[in-house]
Amino acid sequence: MADSVTVDAAANATLNETAGNATAKIPATVEGMSIAYTSLFLMAIFPIFIGSFRSVKHHQDQKDSGEKPETISHKDAAMFPLIASGTLLGIYIVFQIFSKEYINLLLAFYFFFLGVLALAHISGPVVEKLIPPSFPNMDYHLIFTQGKGEAKEELMNYEFDRKDLLCLAVSAVIGVWYLVKKHWVANNLFGLAFAINGVELLSLNRISTGCILLGGLFVYDIFWVFGTNVMVTVAKSFEAPIKLVFPQDLLEKGLAADNFAMLGLGDIVIPGIFIALLLRFDMSLKNNKKTYFYSGFVAYCLGLLTTILIMHFFKHAQPALLYLVPACIGIPVLVALVKGDIKTMFSYEDHADEKPAALKDSKDTKEVKKDK
Repeated sequence: MADSVTVDAAANATLNETAGNATAKIPATVEGMSIAYTSLFLMAIFPIFIGSFRSVKHHQDQKDSGEKPETISHKDAAMFPLIASGTLLGIYIVFQIFSKEYINLLLAFYFFFLGVLALAHISGPVVEKLIPPSFPNMDYHLIFTQGKGEAKEELMNYEFDRKDLLCLAVSAVIGVWYLVKKHWVANNLFGLAFAINGVELLSLNRISTGCILLGGLFVYDIFWVFGTNVMVTVAKSFEAPIKLVFPQDLLEKGLAADNFAMLGLGDIVIPGIFIALLLRFDMSLKNNKKTYFYSGFVAYCLGLLTTILIMHFFKHAQPALLYLVPACIGIPVLVALVKGDIKTMFSYEDHADEKPAALKDSKDTKEVKKDK
């Protein structure tokens, strides 16, 4: 939980550096700026769309396996902005005390391992389709336990094959490329992998929880952007693939371009997990429609476009959640009010069928004991 807060706090910081970057280095051509912002827009909506559908499969797999899902509770959602604020301030203080070169060196290795695993997880299904049937595949089963006899406890139980190892090797090559060159393409590959994994694996189980989380981060983003210089300072110092970047001078310098517009992953993942929840809610209605998912997805697109336009017009850093949160919450809720689904929407809960079953089993057990 602490790691995800660290990533999110820094990601939100880097998001708001988009405008600062654009202000410091005005691109030579309107075309270059248009390409950069259009590319960032497409890279932002891609993880939300893909990650949302992957989250449906992930939740179904959990339900089929009987695995207890880990979800963000109301309390977690309420505390998250406070924890993120403390983390952001802590990072700011660390950068004031210690040399940022050494800190970023440690961060580079940390995110190298995280990025390789995230990229391997995302690219696995794609690589598997590209591998010919003649590939000499072999299954492996890694089990790690502690203790003996009745005290024996399983710590890790992981099944994989040679295709997974091949995928991991390809991801490691990209990781080394990022570690050595810090190239913006490698950065984006890691960033997209983090974003898709975040939307898929981070779970809200109720719409009300999502509203609390987004509402808290709405205030958090405004305060740290307009109230202090902490977020922008951290954004300038923090070097890690927790942002998507695209050069505004691509037409002039090609892949060697260095005048970047940036978009932090926090403003992709946080609204993304709420939109993924809307998709799962659509699926629970069993009407073969995705009304609320598409309303949330369109709302995100409108909010992001508004952020880019205002940022470009005022030439000043903008807290993206200022525009994304009202859109992502307001439009789906308005659609629910019009369709008469508002009560159903706020009563929906992922894996809700597990609780009644548990209660039923407990009740049956008590009745059996009573009969005996």
